[in-house]
Amino acid sequence: MTDRTARPWTRMRQTTAGELLAEFLGTAILIILGCGSVAVAVVGLPGSGRQTVDFGPANWLIIAWGWGLAVVFAVYVAGGVSGAHINPAVTLAWAIRRKFPWAKVLPYWAAQVVGAFAGAAVVLAVYHNAIDAFLASQNPPTGRDGSVGTFSIFATFPAEYFGNGVWGPLVDQIVGTAILVAIIAAIIDARNQPPSANLAPFVVGLVVVAIGLTYGTNAGYAINPARDLGPRLLAFFAGWGDAAFPGNGEWFSSYWWIPIVGPLVGGVVGVLVYDFFIGSVLAVRPAPGAEPTPPPGRVPGSADGDAGDGARSEGDVLPETDQTRSGRQVQRSE
Repeated sequence: MTDRTARPWTRMRQTTAGELLAEFLGTAILIILGCGSVAVAVVGLPGSGRQTVDFGPANWLIIAWGWGLAVVFAVYVAGGVSGAHINPAVTLAWAIRRKFPWAKVLPYWAAQVVGAFAGAAVVLAVYHNAIDAFLASQNPPTGRDGSVGTFSIFATFPAEYFGNGVWGPLVDQIVGTAILVAIIAAIIDARNQPPSANLAPFVVGLVVVAIGLTYGTNAGYAINPARDLGPRLLAFFAGWGDAAFPGNGEWFSSYWWIPIVGPLVGGVVGVLVYDFFIGSVLAVRPAPGAEPTPPPGRVPGSADGDAGDGARSEGDVLPETDQTRSGRQVQRSE
């Protein structure tokens, strides 16, 4: 409840505006650490003089773990205020399953995209020297415009083996995001086996690491529209041109919409799959230690169970309802 006696700034932080600030900061931290890990692998280590051996594929481990840990700390920062969606696909999925108000969906999306843009701006401010040095070292030297390699620090593009096909990257984003959202739904479901001791953010981060290691090379595993769109806009305004918008390269064109549509569809698919196969089963199972609900006509506490006339003796109690069983209540998922 909002404290009406508090100062205006304090009151704002106690309302939806406070949640939006949390989503902004959480998403910014996600991008600062996630895109920062890509910058280390692409331009930081190669130009720093600290890399004496070409790590080759091992650089992908830097990126996968960088993004995973970015999710962990972003959720720890924003989770207590907004639920740390930090992903429009998560926000939409929770709204679809009626765990989040539809009126907040668009404001959350806006806060997430703006936060991602701000986070990308921080990465560019820190790594612009490394980026420019990398571009100058190319043969021949090149600029930012059209440089897909350095653009990849900020946003995603499809693997070369897809050619200019749409369905391959789109399906990849749907599947990757469905995996992410379905497992998040499992992790925060108090009726299932949720992590204890406030370890849920760490486990969610491990999910992102796993997706990066198993599906990441197909399309850069955006699995988050804000994660891709915010930095993509920053890259466009910072000089990467068509590589950022509309997303053109030697083997792909007009790619920008796929990391937006794919994750939004995938998030809905993921939460529906979880609820169909697991959530609906948990909803009808008795909580651990709870007394089973007697069948119709059976008197609770009756020894012989024969109560065809529906009579109850004095002192008998009605069985608990679903709402009064503490183990049956669903954890607030936003």
